[in-house]
Amino acid sequence: MILIWKRVKKEWFRLSFLFKRKKEVETRILFATDMHGSEGVWRKFLNASAMLKVDVAICGGDLTGKMLVPVVKHKDGKYSYYHLKRTHMVDESEIDKALKEIRGIGYYPYLTDESEYEEMVKNPKKVDEVFHKVMASTIKSWLDLIPQKVPSETRVVVCPGNDDRPVVDEIVNNHKYVINGEGKVIEIDDSHEMVSCGWVNPSPWKTSREEEEEKLEERLEKYISQLRNVENAIFNFHAPPYQSKLDEAPLLDKNLNPVIQSGSVVMVPVGSKAVRKMIEKYQPFLGLHGHIHEAAGSMKIGRTYCVNPGSEYAEGILRAFLIEFKGNKITRLQRIEG
Repeated sequence: MILIWKRVKKEWFRLSFLFKRKKEVETRILFATDMHGSEGVWRKFLNASAMLKVDVAICGGDLTGKMLVPVVKHKDGKYSYYHLKRTHMVDESEIDKALKEIRGIGYYPYLTDESEYEEMVKNPKKVDEVFHKVMASTIKSWLDLIPQKVPSETRVVVCPGNDDRPVVDEIVNNHKYVINGEGKVIEIDDSHEMVSCGWVNPSPWKTSREEEEEKLEERLEKYISQLRNVENAIFNFHAPPYQSKLDEAPLLDKNLNPVIQSGSVVMVPVGSKAVRKMIEKYQPFLGLHGHIHEAAGSMKIGRTYCVNPGSEYAEGILRAFLIEFKGNKITRLQRIEG
């Protein structure tokens, strides 16, 4: 394995070459997923897309954050907020730094006053209302960065994932600089089409886009039926295939805590049997997956290369795959971390 470090716009990207052939590259895509509200990772994704001069930049799902952090302004001019298991108190000069730190790990800071904060403590509906507003404005601001960061010839595709609420689709659909991949066939080049699905099999977390395997299989069959040439297709399915090593996650007990045996966390396959069945049945050109952050890697199911870049959004680290291909040959499969 060859490691190369390259610096762009004060950010370092590590390029690890898994394999490379000398043939001329026709199409180049960058695939990342599971950013979960980390603005730093989104910016790195856009910067890497520009640096690597990709034809299509693909974000495979779970753009949005999971937590709202009220930052309360008090009568004395100071601000307080609870973050990373402790209460912080800062003054006006430190507030921008505090907001940046909160956004950096995928949480949503929300500037408020004592009166509104008390209302939020008493009324969960108010919290959900504020979360919805902040999430929507944040996603729109992310998409607004695309023309600033990415060349106009690079197409950007996102497919909302299981953690993304339906409003995310509305925002993406109404934005002129991005394509919502969900359920659509997108021509990547003259030979390759991509179909995307952000829905996953049931999880302990009961998120927005989960359904039983039978329903998921019906959905995938419907999406796949739109393709003209399945053999050259790219399946951008957020759920990884079952028992593929791209789907191993900690076994959880009834309290949703990891099970530990002999000092190690017990890992089990949690991917989708429906996704695995579709890949085995149709043998597409490429499978792009995510959802399971710990299970980064690449493998083959029959003739199909499947990848999961994994996610370290809380650390602000971009994890992605750069994939180049010509015809039915993958000429480069390249892990990126930065």
